[in-house]
Amino acid sequence: MKGFLIILFSVFGLLFNAQTVKIKRGIVDLEGIHVAKLSYKGGIYTFMDLKETPIYTIEFVDKSVVDSVRDSYIKLKRIYNQDKTLDLDYISPSAFSGEEKSAAYTCVKSLKIIDERGINIKNLDELFKNSPKRKLDTKTKDAYTIRTKIDKLNITVNNVGEILSNGKPVGYFTNLPASFGSDDTVTDKTFVDIEIYDANSKYIGKYITTTKQIKSAGGKTFTLYREMSGRASLLKFPTYKAIAERMAIMDPNFIKIQEKVIVGEVTKDGVQK
Repeated sequence: MKGFLIILFSVFGLLFNAQTVKIKRGIVDLEGIHVAKLSYKGGIYTFMDLKETPIYTIEFVDKSVVDSVRDSYIKLKRIYNQDKTLDLDYISPSAFSGEEKSAAYTCVKSLKIIDERGINIKNLDELFKNSPKRKLDTKTKDAYTIRTKIDKLNITVNNVGEILSNGKPVGYFTNLPASFGSDDTVTDKTFVDIEIYDANSKYIGKYITTTKQIKSAGGKTFTLYREMSGRASLLKFPTYKAIAERMAIMDPNFIKIQEKVIVGEVTKDGVQK
């Protein structure tokens, strides 16, 4: 008897999880039952109850983190209290699902904020109270770590090939192609490698235009924009800024991150303040 009950509950569980989520004319349908409504405007999906009272919104984000790594997730906001925004993973019923169906599917299957009775406010409140952590793979986690380091360096390249970090010159490019200055991407394939030196004219590495590879003086190799994932197009050419950023990651001694600004004692008319 006990075994029979276990099998019975397992079957019910499978049937519940197999519930189909359909959307037709802005109505979310769960196994033939109308449970919610949604509208779309300006990249944002607004979920409403059947009386068309807006409850929450979902926005899809697909962004480049660094190099060929992209991150896709959703932003969830409540209508009545927009002080907090949740960044959450989403799921799709199939590889060919659009954003609209993926949004509804995630609300039902993953977030459990829509069920056969409609929008579950209790579960929605609990979600904002104890928001789940995103499940990032190792590649994406590493990309965000690199992105944080790059942002702190705040690297720019001026119109004469100088590399600056937070406005301070830290290095420069040599063997720049003829297109440099009019285009911030390396589009010319030349047999002369674009080399990078630090502010003291120490050789740091080079960028090979024919293979889109960076090679550091220490022997490390990295291929820029090997491929892109998600919905983004393939990036064919890197920017000079991207080359400098990657070189700074490959050679930590190239550019030092200044965590804090140290200033001397303030004096006025020879008197210490």
